Amino acid sequence: MIHPIPPGTRDVLPDEMRELRRLHTALLDVFESFEYSEVRTPTIEYADVVERGDDVAPAYRFLDDRGELLALRTDMTIPIARLVATRFGEVEPPYRLSYIANAYKAITPQRAQLREFGQAGIELIGVNGAEGVAEVVEVLTKSLDAVGLESAVIGLGEADLWRCLLSDFSADPELVASTSARLASHDIVGLELELEAANELSADQTACLMKLIQLRGGPEVIGRARGMGGPAFEASLDSLQGTCDAITGRGGADRVQVDLGLLRDLGYYSGSILEVYDPSVGEVIGGGGRYDGLMNKFGVDLPAAGFTLYLELIHKAQLEQDRADA
Repeated sequence: MIHPIPPGTRDVLPDEMRELRRLHTALLDVFESFEYSEVRTPTIEYADVVERGDDVAPAYRFLDDRGELLALRTDMTIPIARLVATRFGEVEPPYRLSYIANAYKAITPQRAQLREFGQAGIELIGVNGAEGVAEVVEVLTKSLDAVGLESAVIGLGEADLWRCLLSDFSADPELVASTSARLASHDIVGLELELEAANELSADQTACLMKLIQLRGGPEVIGRARGMGGPAFEASLDSLQGTCDAITGRGGADRVQVDLGLLRDLGYYSGSILEVYDPSVGEVIGGGGRYDGLMNKFGVDLPAAGFTLYLELIHKAQLEQDRADA
């Protein structure tokens, strides 16, 4: 007799469980070597806490027996922001915290997406801008080394670049929002079609935007974007250059590829942003960046940055790499 489980969930059998446990241990060992302490938060949060952290409502909300509106967490960054604001008031920052936990999102089952997925990562709260991101990138690099993904690449972008350039071209805010969503989901064909269909921009401005998002490589690509936009756009490039310099100063630039078309789909990122790609799976296997504004939403005025790795995809990349090496 077959007893089905919900689409987007899965059972983990003993062989895979042993492999995942080794993966968890390898990552926690790296986090601890950088003095990041592991924490755990509830799987269930009050819905308003999750919604305070992100513009998108959580996929799974429900009422408890007292009529309280609860939600399954959508990631670990928001619960840890809540935890720090609530429990660390008498502890001097910076705070270095790590986690391994499941999170939940809405899915399209036909695309074999997981609605329950594992995350492992760190949050660095209380270290300013470029230096904070550089430390996060160093831990991320060591983590990828520890799990054997030597070919993985860390994409580095800036959250405000796209918005600033569109604003310089006097684009409607709705067009900024809709095209940002397409860029974050890597829908480049749809993005170009939407820019052309909106009929708000000149052909030269559309070409400039499409050129911007194709600029990726070493730090020299930042120079190629100079002059495309106004002061706010240039300030974003300055910020990105500062982050590159800080990463280079810590010796962590080898894996980093500057990507001016990078944009994350989580609304709380406020500066430098990260995505991790691995050629063996052709998917984004992790991400992160700065989220200074998120801490303010919980009443704590501290800079913050972090990353998360998607554990099922990390494991898949390991298996694909083993097959390629066999």
